[in-house]
Amino acid sequence: MTPPAEILALRDHLKAWLLERAFPIWWNAGADLTAGGFHDRLDADGRPISGPKRARVPARQVFSYAAAGALGWDGPWREAVAHGLGYLEAAHRLESGLYRARSDPAAPSDAVDLYDQAFVLLALSVAAGEGDASAPARAEALLARLPRDAVGGFAGLSPGPRDANPNMHLFEAFLAWNALGVGGPWREVAAGQARLALTRIIDPVTGAQSELFGEDWAAPPAPQRKVEPGHQFEWAWLLMRWSLASGDAAALTAALRLVELGERSGVDQERQVAINALDGALAVVDPTTRLWPQTERLRAAALAAVLTGEAAFWDMALKGAAGLRLFLDVPTPGLWRDGLESEDLTAPASSLYHIVGAILQLDQVVEGRL
Repeated sequence: MTPPAEILALRDHLKAWLLERAFPIWWNAGADLTAGGFHDRLDADGRPISGPKRARVPARQVFSYAAAGALGWDGPWREAVAHGLGYLEAAHRLESGLYRARSDPAAPSDAVDLYDQAFVLLALSVAAGEGDASAPARAEALLARLPRDAVGGFAGLSPGPRDANPNMHLFEAFLAWNALGVGGPWREVAAGQARLALTRIIDPVTGAQSELFGEDWAAPPAPQRKVEPGHQFEWAWLLMRWSLASGDAAALTAALRLVELGERSGVDQERQVAINALDGALAVVDPTTRLWPQTERLRAAALAAVLTGEAAFWDMALKGAAGLRLFLDVPTPGLWRDGLESEDLTAPASSLYHIVGAILQLDQVVEGRL
C-alpha cells in the first residue's frame, strides 16, 4: 500500500528536523570532546549539564549517529560513532567483559545492569556493520556472560524479579545482529526472546504485556501488574520485525494485538499522546506522559501500516506524530522536553535513540526499504 501524501509530508518534516537541528546540536554540544563520551543532558539552551555518564548514552548515540549516516546526514557521523564506541571500551568495559553502568570519576563504581549490556550489544552490531572485524567475537563474549533462564530470556545481573524491559532491548540487539548475517548465535537467541514474549510476557487473556515477573517468569496477580503503553508498542515493533525475519505468523498476530490494545487503552485521545501506565485490567493508573512512548507509537504504527495495508494504522501514525511534535516544541530547535506535565526543559540524551528509531522506520516504510 502506498503511504498517503500526509505521511510523506510528515516524514519530510521530521527527517529535516533530525538532519538540520538534532544531529548537529547533539554532536556539537552533546559530545564531550574533552573527557570523552556524551553528556547525559543538555539544558534548555543547548548547553551540557555536567555529571556522571551512563553507559546506555554512548551506546545509544552510536546507534543514532549510524542511523544519521543512513538518513543522509552530511555531518561527521562516523566520527560520532567511533567516539561513542571508544568511550564504551575505555570507560565502561570491565575485565569481566561486562560494562559498568556509570562512569563517574567522583564516585567510581563497577555496578552492572542487564539493560546496559543490551545497548552495548546494539552498539557492537553497529561496529560490525561498519567493518570492525573484532566486534562479533566481543559481542559473543559479552553474550556468554549474561545469565540465561531455562524457560527463556535472561535473568538480571543482580537478585530481583525477572524484568521484561532489558529482555526487550536484548531482543532488539539480537535482531540487529541477525540482520547483519554474520552467523553466530543471534538467530537462536532472537527466537528465544520471541518465544519468551509469546509464552510468558504477553498475557494470553488480555493480550497485553507486563513488566515484572517471578523467577520462573510467572506473572503476578492481575491487580499487581503494570502495563506500559510505550512498551506495548515497542514489543509489537520487535515482534513484527521478527515476523519479517522468520515468517512467524503468531508473532505478527500478537504484535498487531499489542498495537491495538496500546492505542485503545494507553492513549489520551484528547491530547493524542501515549500515557505512562495501566494496571493489569488495562485501566489507567498514570495518565502523565513521557517522550519515548510517543516515538514507539509512531514506529509501531508505521510498520503495522505497511505490513497490513490497513489505513487505520497510517491514521495512527499521523496521530502519533502529532503527539510527538508536542514534545519537540521547545525554544531550542533540536532539543525536546521529557514530559508535558513538567516545567523542566532539560533534554535527556538517551531520548535521541527513540526519536531516531521512529523517524528511521518511517523513512524506511515510505521508501519501501524494510
